[in-house]
Amino acid sequence: MIQVVHEITKVREIVEQWRQDGYTVGLVPTMGFLHAGHKSLIDRAVSDNDRVVVSVFVNPIQFGPNEDLARYPRDLEADTRLCQDSGAHLIFNPAPEEMYADGFCSFVDMIGPTSELCGKSRPGHFRGVCTVVNKLFNIVRPDRAYFGQKDAQQLAVIHRMVTDLNIPVEIVPCPIIRENDGLALSSRNTYLSTEERQAALVLSKAIRLGQQLVADGQRNAHKVVEVMKRYIEAEPLAKIDYVEAVDFRSIQKIDTIRHEVLFAMAVYIGKTRLIDNFIVNIDE
Repeated sequence: MIQVVHEITKVREIVEQWRQDGYTVGLVPTMGFLHAGHKSLIDRAVSDNDRVVVSVFVNPIQFGPNEDLARYPRDLEADTRLCQDSGAHLIFNPAPEEMYADGFCSFVDMIGPTSELCGKSRPGHFRGVCTVVNKLFNIVRPDRAYFGQKDAQQLAVIHRMVTDLNIPVEIVPCPIIRENDGLALSSRNTYLSTEERQAALVLSKAIRLGQQLVADGQRNAHKVVEVMKRYIEAEPLAKIDYVEAVDFRSIQKIDTIRHEVLFAMAVYIGKTRLIDNFIVNIDE
């Protein structure tokens, strides 16, 4: 039976016993309302490790003042069933005051990889992400941690943080999981009306369009981005936050498609902000 633990001290006690027993530990950080995308991360963690911790925590410090913290979907009961069915061993579900005690004032911040894309349109977001992930690493001390490519900038940022701060954890990237019609799985998809859900397919269709252009030999990043933008702009319910091509490691804008390039987008469908991306690796 999976354990659901709310206290940091209890998690440390359990993990320390696992360590003494010689077990390897995997961590899957989530904000809950788990879906098949999260399950794919848990499945990978279960296959790689003796014990798996899934954190379920809607992290308040990564939300801006006008974002959806209060209405972000939550369902711990369903999350527990999914984690148990996937073979995870422990859910860490702390209250905000457990993670951020009175007087909390220490943060992990970064320059460079957080200055573009979501970092530009959501000021302070990655400070909150880096801080909570760093805390989770300190609490669980995992051998490996699992992150999805759908949040590609987050993945690059966590890679950089682990390298810069000498955190002894292996970051394992996992592919985007999509619905049969192409929409990338996201907890925020539940916000979409039927009409908006159909309109949201413009993101994955633009992704496929960009991928085809690169496959056909286009190496001008701006031309690929412009074609993707025009396609999205033709959808009346879509409003672009950004569509950009950046170096995948530094998250800085590039002109020519070479080495590892991330094409990333954030698009509002109605009031719901969705993200999607693809990564190409060109060795020419």
